[in-house]
Amino acid sequence: MASCGPAATEEPTVTDDLERQVSFSPPATRIFPLAPNVTEQIVAAGGADQLVAVSTADTYPPWVDELPRIGTLPLDFEALVAEEPDLVVANAEINPERDAETLDALGIPTLFLTYTTVADVPRTIRLLGTWLGTEAEADATADTLTAQFDAFRAAADTVKHRPRVLFLIGDETLYAYGAGSYVHELIAMAGGESITATLPAAAPVLSEEFVLTQRPDVIVGSFGEGYTTADLLAKHPTWDIVPAVRDGRVYSIDGALISRPGPRLLRGVQALRAAIHGDTLDVPLYLPHLP
Repeated sequence: MASCGPAATEEPTVTDDLERQVSFSPPATRIFPLAPNVTEQIVAAGGADQLVAVSTADTYPPWVDELPRIGTLPLDFEALVAEEPDLVVANAEINPERDAETLDALGIPTLFLTYTTVADVPRTIRLLGTWLGTEAEADATADTLTAQFDAFRAAADTVKHRPRVLFLIGDETLYAYGAGSYVHELIAMAGGESITATLPAAAPVLSEEFVLTQRPDVIVGSFGEGYTTADLLAKHPTWDIVPAVRDGRVYSIDGALISRPGPRLLRGVQALRAAIHGDTLDVPLYLPHLP
């Protein structure tokens, strides 16, 4: 007789970038991002009003200071539960997947996004639009960003000489980006050639010898405001024969424009272009919803 009753309603599921099946019924109305770049992506997708809190590492847009802050590394589960989110969104390159198991036990769905290519920025904005119920706005933003990235690529195709570029995350311990990082695409869009693009490690620590052997023409890093070639040479005196150091072509840019994959990567490309070629491209930096 039980078989004659109404069929049980299955809870809807969605698939995230880690191929995880998550029980979740869009749209989310109270969303918490576990990483700063995810916050920027949510805003760009039209979901600013649906943010209930941000991480303690968030700095952009400036108005995030008005929102509650929650530690994410490690994740403060008690503070998160208190904000009653109906969806948590994580960056798979930063946030540990094990946190999702605890959140699932608490009845809070968690979806992971991956960012390995520049195209992942507009792609994940579209995906967020479906989760937030802001598809039209998210799609329009993604279309615009795609066109602007394409404009940078087209401009880079006209460059006659591509300087060899080393991008460093720090100036003492030589952290860099290896194979599989979108950062090499940004350098290519800016008209350069990344010298660490083929290193097998995702986040290699370079040796002094590597830099001396590879002899980059330009060195760019997130070294801080007012940084000079002399500052780098003081830490690495043997680099005086490296073309970038010899010719005074060491530049510091805002690391968030590179390390936080989102719409502001457009500004990152402009900063790289200025460092590599000393000019800027006539590409409008339209950043939806971001000041």
